[in-house]
Amino acid sequence: MSEDHLFADKQPVIRDFTFGKQTAEVFDDMLQRSVPFYAEVQRMMGEIAADFAVEGTRLYDLGCSTGTTLLTLDPVVPAGVSFIGVDSSLEMLARAKAKLAQAGVKRPVELQCADLNNGVQVANASVVIMNLTLQFVRPLHRQKLITQIAQGMRQDGCLILIEKVLSRHSTLNRFFIKYYYAFKQTNGYTDLEIGQKREALENVLIPYRVEENMELLLGQGFSQCDVFFKWHNFCGLLALK
Repeated sequence: MSEDHLFADKQPVIRDFTFGKQTAEVFDDMLQRSVPFYAEVQRMMGEIAADFAVEGTRLYDLGCSTGTTLLTLDPVVPAGVSFIGVDSSLEMLARAKAKLAQAGVKRPVELQCADLNNGVQVANASVVIMNLTLQFVRPLHRQKLITQIAQGMRQDGCLILIEKVLSRHSTLNRFFIKYYYAFKQTNGYTDLEIGQKREALENVLIPYRVEENMELLLGQGFSQCDVFFKWHNFCGLLALK
């Protein structure tokens, strides 16, 4: 696994963050060092998916990147559940394909290249996962996307949503961001790397408050929704159809 040094050198112009070749090469390291309790959240998603996945249905990972979540779920989800991974980056999907092959995953797996801003086709889904994905969908398109997901899910299916979130209180929001940057420093990122990546993400990653995400889910076809994980400005939501 290559180490993430994308923002280690001073850049004269900070361009918007992308999920292309350079990012794909270091993405697994980036996630482990940038996302609090990343491994534990993967484990939690696995146990939730195992309870809701139904034989003969589909499990979707929307924004599957390099396939880590699909690999985590494979041992715990019934063999009769097919996996569909969707991502807008061909480079990410190539890495996912290689990782799944290397792990010897036997179940049917389909990897699709698609931009979620343009919507998604979901059918016969018992589980849908969006792990740090919705925050990269333009707000204008989120309502339609969640509606399409809900319409393509079976009754009693679940949506697992992990998001970076805002606090409704500006003071608390500043503290949560401070603690998050301290977390990244502990994992070896410099102030320069943190600052440049923050600037690169400014117009790309647009977080909502927890309450806004819950309202979005409950207003587009989901009957129940609650928080199953929270760490400062990161949150996991579980929504039931």
